[in-house]
Amino acid sequence: MRLHTSGQLRPGQSLKLPTGGKADSFAFVLALSHIFLQVGSSQAPQTLLHDISLQIPRGQLVGIVGPAGSGKSTLIKVIAGVHEATEGNVHWGGRDLAEEDLAPYDIGYVPQFSIAYDHLTVWESMIDALRLRVTGLSEEARYFRAKSILNQVGILGISGRRVQFLSGGEKRRLGLALELVTFPSLLIADEVTSGLDPKSEQEIMRLMYDLTRDSRRIVLAVTHNLRHIALCDTVIVMYQGTLAYCGSPQAMLEYFKTESAEDVFPRLAKRTPQEWEAAWAEKRAAYEPPAETLAETEPQAGSQSPVEAIDPDAMDPATALGWQGKRTQTATPGALAQFWVLTARRWRIFFRDKSQVWLHLALLLGFPCLVVIFALGGLPQVQNPGMTADINVIEQLREAIAFTIQSAKIGQLVSGLVIMQVVLLTLMGSNNSAREIAAERLIFEKEKLGGLRPASYLASKAVFLSILVALQACWMAVFVHNICHLPGDLGDQMLLLFLANAAMTATCLAISSLMKSPEQASLVSIYLVGFQLPLSGAVLGLPEFFGALTRPFIAAYWSWSGILQTMRDTRYYDVVQSVSPTVLSPGAICLWALGCHVGIGLFVAYLGCVRGRWE
Repeated sequence: MRLHTSGQLRPGQSLKLPTGGKADSFAFVLALSHIFLQVGSSQAPQTLLHDISLQIPRGQLVGIVGPAGSGKSTLIKVIAGVHEATEGNVHWGGRDLAEEDLAPYDIGYVPQFSIAYDHLTVWESMIDALRLRVTGLSEEARYFRAKSILNQVGILGISGRRVQFLSGGEKRRLGLALELVTFPSLLIADEVTSGLDPKSEQEIMRLMYDLTRDSRRIVLAVTHNLRHIALCDTVIVMYQGTLAYCGSPQAMLEYFKTESAEDVFPRLAKRTPQEWEAAWAEKRAAYEPPAETLAETEPQAGSQSPVEAIDPDAMDPATALGWQGKRTQTATPGALAQFWVLTARRWRIFFRDKSQVWLHLALLLGFPCLVVIFALGGLPQVQNPGMTADINVIEQLREAIAFTIQSAKIGQLVSGLVIMQVVLLTLMGSNNSAREIAAERLIFEKEKLGGLRPASYLASKAVFLSILVALQACWMAVFVHNICHLPGDLGDQMLLLFLANAAMTATCLAISSLMKSPEQASLVSIYLVGFQLPLSGAVLGLPEFFGALTRPFIAAYWSWSGILQTMRDTRYYDVVQSVSPTVLSPGAICLWALGCHVGIGLFVAYLGCVRGRWE
């Protein structure tokens, strides 16, 4: 069969997977059997879900409703694999998901929050999602798939607009579009109509209805509004963690003995959750249609759905290839491919965020100036005492005292210049990474659910941050070395400043991966920088035991000590030694210690990335 035409789409048109593909050869059924979810301690557990059993065939729009706190979002997170059920089983197409996870390309999850970066355009978000989640597509096929999906959800006309300028309804449509890139058989949407005006709510619900008809997928939609529930094929009513009803929206009114859907919630409050659970267990057979009947659900006659299947003979070859890629897909793109996409995306976001660019420039150029103002004319020379035989003892004593005072001042100046460089670079390191993961944690968790590898994600962060660290450290070293004429090998000093910055950057990246919010991560990171100066021992000597206990964890000490070791062959090293309150460590040990700081920081950051954190 030869495919032809230009591949142009008419408004409201979308592509449909040709028959005979993976999605049509199998009647996918979602089944939950006696699901319990408990949190808290074993002595005082809190039950969030209690004995939930239901079955959903393919080709269904399923509305999940209930009062606030009824367990709607918790239920879909168990289905999606975000939360693991305490008891019970979730089956998909006959597979137990406790033993065999859904493939990342078989599930789409649209959370309540935005899953796109504000500084990217709609089109860039789509292309990046395709590159991160779909393997085996050419650039041309990727272009046509993105174009088709955006047209399907109704935002192709604004594909060049940045996400930050989208309305609430447009962001919801983009969220759906990003999850359609793999042509998932199960699409889960959590409160995607929340906060929208009635017209936008209607459009989003209609869109989700259409998405069940164009590919026979299951769409689970959590919603707080019952106004548009008639569009659903099945309604699940949750009440305080229990299942109160699962059936058609028409039969729901009869079951709850109400005249309108809006009266269901007040009706729920008239019984306890246990009473509703018992009532449903008794009557469910009369309201729950057989699964084999529902599995053959077809679009309603006379439906106004804007989704149309395109004749395969009318497809552009590249367009057909774009969709054919899903049918043969067995894996997400490799770790290296994801790494390149993430790295390019990070730089794109960085240069689009002008406030961040200007902040980094201000720190890069301003902090070295704070250092050199103490020695704009260069370091003073260390003068030898006269000690000639033709002067009396009193004069010799005066010269010795003058030399001691001068040496102390020069030693303090040299030590102070070095520690200022180090501490300011640790402050830059904190600014580099304190918010790097925490600020985008929810987007990262969503992409991880879609197949993103934590190792690729962290590697892209490490490469991006290492370039910032290198620029900051090199400029600091070169600027101070040339203005203040700081003695010692410039290359070695540059390396030690780089490692000091990298150590704090990696440590704060680890903090960012573990904290619940970017504000928490920033606060902890700033506190950590604040301890660098007093605990380094560069200004005031610490008690021997306390210094030995804390110094291994203080990057500023190792960099300060290592840089001073580069001056061993100069008089400046001697005068610093004479006034230093802390014993200096050998340069090799300083390099090793800082390297350990970097390695441990990255390792902890990886553990933080692997661990799920949705709330």
